[in-house]
Parts: sequence; C-alpha cells; structure tokens
Amino acid sequence: MRSLGIDFGEKRIGLAVSDPDGNVATPLETLIRKSDREAIERISDIARREGIERLVVGEPVGLDGQRGTAAERVGSFARKLHQETGLPCQLVDESLTSVEAEERLREAGVDLRRHPERIDALAAQILLQQTLDRERRTDAS
Repeated sequence: MRSLGIDFGEKRIGLAVSDPDGNVATPLETLIRKSDREAIERISDIARREGIERLVVGEPVGLDGQRGTAAERVGSFARKLHQETGLPCQLVDESLTSVEAEERLREAGVDLRRHPERIDALAAQILLQQTLDRERRTDAS
C-alpha cells in the first residue's frame, strides 16, 4: 500500500511517500501553507498523482502523552483531508521527528537557516518510516 506521510505545520507542510510495497519512505516535498483549503487541494492532487492509498498524518502529542490545541488543529486538518480525498487518514505520534530531522540535516552539513523546508519533508519521512516499521513488526508477530 502506497502511503503519504504528512508533517503538518501552520507555515509549512512536509510530505513523504512510501514505495508501493510500503517498506521505504522518502521525502517528497514541502508545501508552503497559505490556507487549509489550498493545502488540502494540493495534497489531494499529489495523492492522485502518486497513487496514494492512505494518508499518515503526524499528531503532536506531548512527551507526557497529552493532546493539546496543536493536536486538535491537526485532527481537524486530517478530517478535512479525509473528506476531500476519501482516503483513510491515520494519525500517528510525531514526537521529536522535527528534532531528529534537524539533527540529521546538521550532521549532513545542511544550513538550516537557508533551507528550513528540508526539515519538514524529512520529518514527514521519519514519521512515515516509523509507522511502516511498526506495522511490519506487528505483522511479523
């Protein structure tokens, strides 16, 4: 199953895509978010173009497991996205994916001040890859 990972932010939305077998996630692109409507239309177009069968949306859960205002905002966006695309939309914990993305990019020598958009696409890749790996482990048990 081909999946689209989505790292939602008020300014930017990172996207990553899995291979058709659902084994490997790769960063796809970062959208500059102007409005929910415009972002949903663009994501819907990308989903059709890429043959996506499900959406995996990162949900900002606090380290204490609490879901706050940001998680509610992501949930609302995910519901609208599901209504528009008709695709299953899975919310997954995105805790620390942006921190991990920043760390990886710094280690690779990327100047994050000049390329902040790379953080978002990589964070989407990380959250999607974690989901794919978790599902593979569950299926193997």
